[in-house]
Amino acid sequence: MPIDVAAEVIANHPLSADYNVVALAAPAIAAATAPGQFVMVKAAAGLDPLLRRPFSVFEILRDSSGTLTGISILSKRIGPSTTQIYHARPGDRMPCLGPLGRPFSIVEPSSEAWMVAGGVGLAPFATLAETLRARGVRTRLFYGARTGAELFYLDLFRGLGVELVLTTEDGSAGERGRVTAPLDRLLAGRPPAAAVMIYACGPEGMLAATAKVAAVHRCPCQVSVERIMGCGLGGCYSCVVPMRGEDGQFHHVRSCLAGPVLPAEQIRWE
Repeated sequence: MPIDVAAEVIANHPLSADYNVVALAAPAIAAATAPGQFVMVKAAAGLDPLLRRPFSVFEILRDSSGTLTGISILSKRIGPSTTQIYHARPGDRMPCLGPLGRPFSIVEPSSEAWMVAGGVGLAPFATLAETLRARGVRTRLFYGARTGAELFYLDLFRGLGVELVLTTEDGSAGERGRVTAPLDRLLAGRPPAAAVMIYACGPEGMLAATAKVAAVHRCPCQVSVERIMGCGLGGCYSCVVPMRGEDGQFHHVRSCLAGPVLPAEQIRWE
């Protein structure tokens, strides 16, 4: 069952003029979270903002003794709620509900794990990379952003033994262009018998392009979809995704319950 807490802000780390990471004191949520799950966070108590917003759990936080202390979320300032989160101060309280949703399925060491991230789509991959490392799975992160200044936490992933493949739209870091270009090229060059599971999170267009590349190379692909959510519990139906069911027909499923992690080949990309 999800846990609802008035989480105290432990720290707020600005990464740029728009991105920040907020650490929240929520040890019970941290203990129950699996990679790919999310929380519904309200930027402040009261009626403004009225609704919570969904955020992937970025990090599971521990103190120097290894005791769980909370979670962190990676946020981009876009509207009123994320602006308040950007300006959060230690000691503030944020209502936090979670963990929610269906997590990633973790592959065995006989397969490689290739993660594909765009923007704040990096968020679910820190916990996933930790879990994959503990299992002995070889990992790669394809990480794309507009500029090199928006490629965050590279040392964290390097420290987890993740091989980085970076792209930027302006060519200021890594390869110039879309993140799916090196993904396509490296999938084409891998040995035929090499098993790869693709994990993707980011903007819808990137997810659709990643799903297409995965299908071309006959690779399984799990995508963490980004949807506007009003509740995170299946009651508001604001987060539906068209998916092919067992009957071969497309049905709208609630991504907060069936997802956010979904099999890419079953989604109707429009």
